[in-house]
Amino acid sequence: MADSAPLAGLPAPLPLAPPAGRGRAGVLGAAVGVLAAGAAAGVAVERLTVGRSVRRRARLALDATSPYGTLRGTPGVALAADGTPLAYEIEDPYADGAAPEGAAPLEGEAPFTVVLSHGYCLNQDSWHHQRAALRGRARAVYWDQRGHGRSGWTPGAPPPAIDLLGGDLKAVIDAAAPTGPLVLLGHSMGGMTVMALAERYPGLVRDRVAGIGLIGTSAGRLDEVAWGLPAPGAEALRRLAPGVLRALGSAPALAERGRRAVTDVFGTLVRRYSFGKGAETDPDLARFATRMIEATPMEVVAAFWPAFAAHDKTAALPLLRGRPAFVLAGTDDLITPATHSRTLATALPEADLTLVPGAGHLVLLERPEEVDAAVARLLEKVAERSTPRP
Repeated sequence: MADSAPLAGLPAPLPLAPPAGRGRAGVLGAAVGVLAAGAAAGVAVERLTVGRSVRRRARLALDATSPYGTLRGTPGVALAADGTPLAYEIEDPYADGAAPEGAAPLEGEAPFTVVLSHGYCLNQDSWHHQRAALRGRARAVYWDQRGHGRSGWTPGAPPPAIDLLGGDLKAVIDAAAPTGPLVLLGHSMGGMTVMALAERYPGLVRDRVAGIGLIGTSAGRLDEVAWGLPAPGAEALRRLAPGVLRALGSAPALAERGRRAVTDVFGTLVRRYSFGKGAETDPDLARFATRMIEATPMEVVAAFWPAFAAHDKTAALPLLRGRPAFVLAGTDDLITPATHSRTLATALPEADLTLVPGAGHLVLLERPEEVDAAVARLLEKVAERSTPRP
């Protein structure tokens, strides 16, 4: 793993450890694996000569030694408008009254806070590398979207929309960063959440948001994505997905058992749709991504899926202009293709566009050095703008 890129003007980072029945249930579980990771292609059967219980014990042992997901901050809980508890953690080097070297908050205000919103079927630990890079050098808030990680979920509630997530982000900001300028970073669904926040609360964005970072995300037209499949396969997926999702929503326990029954195939799908095609993925990293996706309840996976086809925040993009920004994506992203990032960058004239060659959808984990460097440049620009001039 490459060391995290240093943030200019801030203390150097500490060294990091190296990166962390098959009937109807099986069919439903495999389908969820396909939908949660993006789409299905041919999958090779792995390790046929090794028993499942042996593989499971080996995976647990390996997971226990992985450094991924081990970074923790001060926990808190915000309440969404509908009462859903939203778990967050704060890392605050200003808490003891001493500002990090080179930090430059706006005069008379609290230091800027970086708020990081994760993607679909992930959790706040997906920011592992960025968390390590920011630790001790910037105030940061990491949170779990509803139904993900340690945040709550109301079974049987109406399907969530991206607009709802914008309200959730506002609740987290109110609880964890009620004053001072904000830098908003969002990956995948988290980037859509940032756009929804801008649309619902333009005054907040105008008055407090000092910088924006959008990673592997889209402003809309996700119903046209082919998932790396030939046209007939992509069309079949779009046609079949609603029926599969209805089945999953009506039998989440059965689907969970099915997903566990096809865990090896599921892991292969995650690697296929999370990382670049030619990448030699670190096994710890692949297991970590798989565990995050596996931990997302089937009911949550199924409930969120329709929101992406309906997502269209093109009209909200002008509200994000006028401040430092970056847009970043992997060129091999099959879920939110790089063309969507180019569209975002065109709509945001101040944004720096970075396309990471050969990287996939989880570029923030797969190629942390590029993502950390983009974050560093963004924070440098924010600090320059916020430094009082003599």
